[in-house]
Amino acid sequence: MRIGVLGGTFDPPHLAHLVLAAAARRALGLERVVLVPAGDPWRKAGSGVSPAADRLALTRAAVEGSSPWAEVSEIEVRRPGPSYTAETLEELQAEAAGNEWWFILGWDALADLPDWQRPERIIELARLALAERGDEAGGSALPPATVEAFPDLAERVDRVPIPRLDVSASELRRRLRDGEPTAPLLPRGVRELIAERGLYRA
Repeated sequence: MRIGVLGGTFDPPHLAHLVLAAAARRALGLERVVLVPAGDPWRKAGSGVSPAADRLALTRAAVEGSSPWAEVSEIEVRRPGPSYTAETLEELQAEAAGNEWWFILGWDALADLPDWQRPERIIELARLALAERGDEAGGSALPPATVEAFPDLAERVDRVPIPRLDVSASELRRRLRDGEPTAPLLPRGVRELIAERGLYRA
């Protein structure tokens, strides 16, 4: 089975996350895409991230009923301590051995990859599904610092063309706080759960 993994804070999960997951599935022939909300996102320590349980529930609401090929894993939420992608891929593969794996990420994340925990292990465990909008850092070029750190990187990268969507989680949180509309940028199930739980209020 060909499986994609899309990690993130998902605070909240929005249209661009779903578009990216669907684009990767289509471009790479994936049979499943696993969305993994970060339990304790170490790169965002001290930034006021919403509770992991809420973000997990919102991510489930985002895919429920609309994306039968997508599933949500609580692997990082239930694991104590900071959320590291290398550990997550190791655990996912231990649970479902014998599959082919792709880690889905954007150009900015790929540029930052050398500063992640055990990035060489990530590249070893999964191919990288790189979302490309065609207007980032020279178009088709890979991030120079990442290529310098991993000279054979190009052999492990598959391109995923995506439309340009100007969707920002921080802007959505502001809209929610100020009572402004968020449709269609937030799936209906996400909007309903946010209202039910009173999330992102001032």
